[in-house]
Amino acid sequence: MATLVEILPYDPSWPRHFSTISSELRQLLGNTVVAIDHIGSTSVPGLSAKPLIDIDVTVNGLADIPAASATMIEAGYDPRGNRYGDDVWAFLQSGSTPKQRVYLCPPDNETHRRRLVFRDYLRNHDDMTAAYARLKERLAKQFPYDGDRYTAEKSGFINDVIERARSTGCF
Repeated sequence: MATLVEILPYDPSWPRHFSTISSELRQLLGNTVVAIDHIGSTSVPGLSAKPLIDIDVTVNGLADIPAASATMIEAGYDPRGNRYGDDVWAFLQSGSTPKQRVYLCPPDNETHRRRLVFRDYLRNHDDMTAAYARLKERLAKQFPYDGDRYTAEKSGFINDVIERARSTGCF
């Protein structure tokens, strides 16, 4: 069954939720964790977003992914796989409020690096944050039950922001 693409106004509790989830993930995954980063729209103050906390967990290396994945599944996370062949494995915790999407990745992962650049650029450029919010709201109305299309249609904007960050030395 298709899920509604729901965009909500920024919720100031999202960073607190991230902090709690981050602590739980550190405890769950132990010394395999190198870093845990809040990514996605809920990580940008003032930005409207789906009520879903996106988190990148960087582990020591690719060799740690299988055991970390097994631990995530055992803890109740639904595995979503490595959909794009980019060494990033996704997990969804839909029973929590807000929902959580956790990605496991090795150090120096390009997808992870791009996510941080995009997040940081939006955090420092209110005009781009506002433009992204308008795009997301328009796409949510245009593709209300097609999350894949909603996500795909944002890629051009995201790539433009990352290129802008790269050209200004932010990458």
